[in-house]
Amino acid sequence: MKRSHEPIFWSLFGAGGMLSALVGPALILITGVLAPLAIVLSPDALSYAHVHAFVLHPLGKLAVLAVIALFLFHGCHRMLHSLHDLGVHAGHGAAVFFYGFATVGSLVCAALLFAIGF
Repeated sequence: MKRSHEPIFWSLFGAGGMLSALVGPALILITGVLAPLAIVLSPDALSYAHVHAFVLHPLGKLAVLAVIALFLFHGCHRMLHSLHDLGVHAGHGAAVFFYGFATVGSLVCAALLFAIGF
């Protein structure tokens, strides 16, 4: 039986799906409603200085990278399998494109986060 790399992508899809279901709405609520309207948070809660200080910390960098990378892999995996559900059988090339896009996007994000603070 031929070994497959599919479990790796399904695990990234599952982790991204869980993160987007649990953390995504909270991020939208905080950054899109509460902070701009200063309902619960102070008016400068998402100021450049505060966000920069968050991203300077290694755990902050890891959190931002996890959110962006897992959202990318989840979205790309969903788009690839949505094409299949619509009857577009793009084959191996589409998988390379989508997973390559998610990988390159994650690596660019990691490089930019690594560059912050140096």
